[in-house]
Amino acid sequence: MLSLRLGSRVFRPKWLPTLCVLPLLGLLLWLGAWQLHRADEKQSLYAAFDKGGGQAVPWLGARSQPRYSHVEVSGHFVADRQILLDNMSYADAVGYRVLTPFVSTDGQWLLVDRGWVPAGTHRAKLPDVSVPEENRTVLGRLDELPRPGIRLGVDEEAGWPRRMNYPTQQHIQRVLGQTVFAGILRLDASEPDGYVRDWHPGGLPPMRHLGYAVQWFALALTLAVLYIFSQCVRVEPPV
Repeated sequence: MLSLRLGSRVFRPKWLPTLCVLPLLGLLLWLGAWQLHRADEKQSLYAAFDKGGGQAVPWLGARSQPRYSHVEVSGHFVADRQILLDNMSYADAVGYRVLTPFVSTDGQWLLVDRGWVPAGTHRAKLPDVSVPEENRTVLGRLDELPRPGIRLGVDEEAGWPRRMNYPTQQHIQRVLGQTVFAGILRLDASEPDGYVRDWHPGGLPPMRHLGYAVQWFALALTLAVLYIFSQCVRVEPPV
């Protein structure tokens, strides 16, 4: 086994503590590196969000446009088949995100996120999310459907508006009976017929991930120091 002299002590690690500490140390370092990777990803998302805040451009439908692109689309809402995304919180209150189908003038279906509404005191009573079906032009940012950290299934209830818990695009298409654009349009805060729209990239901000990375690396350093100190033995000087 390794033996390394450190001043008046000798670092002489034992097998059992070493086998316990090394995997844990590797895990802590991996978690720190993963948080750094997540910080880079979130920084890219925030940069894309800032870049997409300019003049609105026409929505291209099925043709690809960058995430967070600021677009405009003409058509009408479908008020009788709306979706309430369940378990959505805002300012520590529980509520729903209101997804309303929008049919463009060329017949393509798009889900417009009209914002967040509180759930109220009784789940049996759904909020009034009615909207006129007149022809109009709406502006907003393209985004993806919210996704859970772990998908356990999609809870669904009958009737409209339909309460759903993190549905996939395929599930939404099935309940609507229509092919729907792969994404959503976050309605601009200045547009009418919307609710709370405090839009920003989802998830934790980059600095939060950096903070978590520092914590994991600090724990790894602490573990390494404690391990080395515990595996050192004092050596008496020769007489």
